[in-house]
Amino acid sequence: MRRVTLFVNGTCKNGKVVAVYGTLSDLLSVASNKLGIKASCLYNGKGGLIDDIALIRDDDVLYVSEGDPFIDPQNEAKITSDPLAAHTDWLTLNIGGRLFTTTRSTLVSKEPESMLAHMFREKDVWGNKQDEHGAYLIDRSPEYFEPILNYLRHGQLIINEGINIRGVLEEARFFGIEQLAEQLEVAIKNSQPPEDHSPISRKEFVRFLLATPTKSELRCQGLNFSGADLSRLDLRYINFKMANLSRCNLTHANLCCSNLERADLSGANLDGANLQGVKMLCSNAEGASLKGCNFEDPSGLKANLEGANLKGVDMEGSQMTGINLRVATLKNAKLKNCNLRGATLAGTDLENCDLSGCDLQEANLRGSNVKGAIFEEMLTPLHMSQSVR
Repeated sequence: MRRVTLFVNGTCKNGKVVAVYGTLSDLLSVASNKLGIKASCLYNGKGGLIDDIALIRDDDVLYVSEGDPFIDPQNEAKITSDPLAAHTDWLTLNIGGRLFTTTRSTLVSKEPESMLAHMFREKDVWGNKQDEHGAYLIDRSPEYFEPILNYLRHGQLIINEGINIRGVLEEARFFGIEQLAEQLEVAIKNSQPPEDHSPISRKEFVRFLLATPTKSELRCQGLNFSGADLSRLDLRYINFKMANLSRCNLTHANLCCSNLERADLSGANLDGANLQGVKMLCSNAEGASLKGCNFEDPSGLKANLEGANLKGVDMEGSQMTGINLRVATLKNAKLKNCNLRGATLAGTDLENCDLSGCDLQEANLRGSNVKGAIFEEMLTPLHMSQSVR
């Protein structure tokens, strides 16, 4: 029985002594199991390819490869015998088809805990694949790898124009270069423009309106229109929910069926606006002017201002037939000569509210606070049953 010593191609460490039997394929199968590789070729110490098991003699030293050319183990021994040389020898990386030449110390020294350092600190420990020219194959993006290699060379983060910094960040995370990843995250954060909370101007909003088809719903939820001039614009069916419309000029604007729920309309001017079917639940319109507004929809769709803050508003002369002002606050408001026929004012705070000249026929005032309210020159008699029913 013959015995041979097997080494991985290019190394002279961690050899395995095995018995030779059967065919060459049997020996390659044993080599695969012993060395943990997919053995396909056998070489003798001089680099000769063995293609017949009869050529093997007792106590031969053989080198097993996965198909790559013979690598002289003497060269590897020279490198490992000199620790300094092991970290300064030159090597070539094939990154996504592009070649990068650098030294082993560049990949190892700057970030010793990175994947690149572990890959190249000791030769062949990771079983790195090489192309036909001996360059180490790494399937990553070359344009994002270049700034990383330069960082490992001189410690400075330099990214050329036209390279996406987020791509470099992903490569840094992949290779485990934590310090560089932290610098990139800070750079990305600093490059983002600060949040702009400045109000939207009339010009900007008109541009949005013109670019939106008439059948499409325009969503302006939560936007800031503070102090904007939106007068005489067609704002039908627009969602202004929770928007900031404080001090806006909305005179003669068409807000038919718009959603102003929880919107801030404090100090806004809505004189002469069309508010048919508008939704203003829990909105804040304190100190706003709504003189001569039309809340009355001929189709029967009623405006809903339930729970709205209408302190000190001026709604003189407004048409509000059937309007829902349930539990709204109208303290110190002016509602002179308003049409409130059939309006729901249940639980409404009407303290010191001027309702002189109003039409309150069939209005529901049950549970409302009318302390100090003015009911002079009423168009129709106000029966107590309307406030106690």
